[in-house]
Parts: sequence; structure tokens; C-alpha cells
Amino acid sequence: MVRKTTKEKVMDYIAYFFIYSFLGWIIETIYAFIIHGDFVKRGFLFGPICPIYGFGAVILLLVTKKMYGKPFQKFLIATVLFTVFEYLVSLIFEEIFGLRWWDYSNDFLNIQGRVSLMYTIFWGLIGLILLEKLHPLIEDFIQKVEVKIKTNAKLMIVYVLLGILILDFVLSSLKYLNIF
Repeated sequence: MVRKTTKEKVMDYIAYFFIYSFLGWIIETIYAFIIHGDFVKRGFLFGPICPIYGFGAVILLLVTKKMYGKPFQKFLIATVLFTVFEYLVSLIFEEIFGLRWWDYSNDFLNIQGRVSLMYTIFWGLIGLILLEKLHPLIEDFIQKVEVKIKTNAKLMIVYVLLGILILDFVLSSLKYLNIF
């Protein structure tokens, strides 16, 4: 394995962020389709990503980076990390925008409807699957793709994606703040 520079590692994590944000949007969309029977726009942004999944995945990857062969510990870390993160994001979004993107008030053992025991366990399982099964595949895919793309092109792709994300975040924020 080739040692990567800090810049290359950062670009990898940005790629992971976008991949997991998109996969999160797909999960949310499928879940909403099953519940509602038709397409329901999910997430805060206009585009097809849910950054809470991307940030959660990247944080989990960084926290568990040196943990090998410890699935139960990874499950516990994912459970706590994702639950705390979900609670904080819910709190911050409600404070800023006055809206709740999810509400678990009817779920058993919930805390202010922001998190619940059922989803806490679900997030732990998703985190474990991500770490043990999905991420090794995505990491391998990223490594195969990046050897075919020059550094300047990778940098340009990262800048374009980040620019689109920032624009989407600003426009979405203006929409939810009723400014736009």
C-alpha cells in the first residue's frame, strides 16, 4: 500500500463524506417510499444527499481508525456516536430553523423525540455494517479510481463538489429561514 499525503487523505475523507451522504439519502428515500408509498423529498438540502450520514460516517471512520477485530466495541461506539450526533443535529436544526426533520416521540424510550432506543440500536448496526462490510469496499473503490485520475483533476472535483454543497446549503438555509 502506498503512503498517502495529508492532502490525499483529506480528499479521501471528502469523497467518503459525499458517498455516505448520497447513500444516506438513498436509505432515507427508500424508507420514506415504503412508509408513504411514493417519493418524498428527504433531508435538508435540495440535492440528493443527507450530510448527517456523511458527517456521521466520517466521524465514525476517524474514531475507529485503529480498531481491528473488535466488532462489539465498534457497535457500541457507533451506537453512542450516532445517537449523540443525531440528538445534537436535531437540537441545532430546531433552534436555527424552528423545524424538526424527524420525531421519535411515539417510540419507546425516546429523549425529547430526537432519539429513541429503536433508532439507537439501528444506528449501531448500520455503523457496524459500514465499518465491517461497506467501507472496505468503498475504500478499495476509491483507491482504484484515484490512481486513474491526476491530482489536479481530483482537486478540481473536490472543489466543485464542495462548492455545490455550500451553494445548496446556503439556498436551503434561506428557504427554511423563509428568506427565499
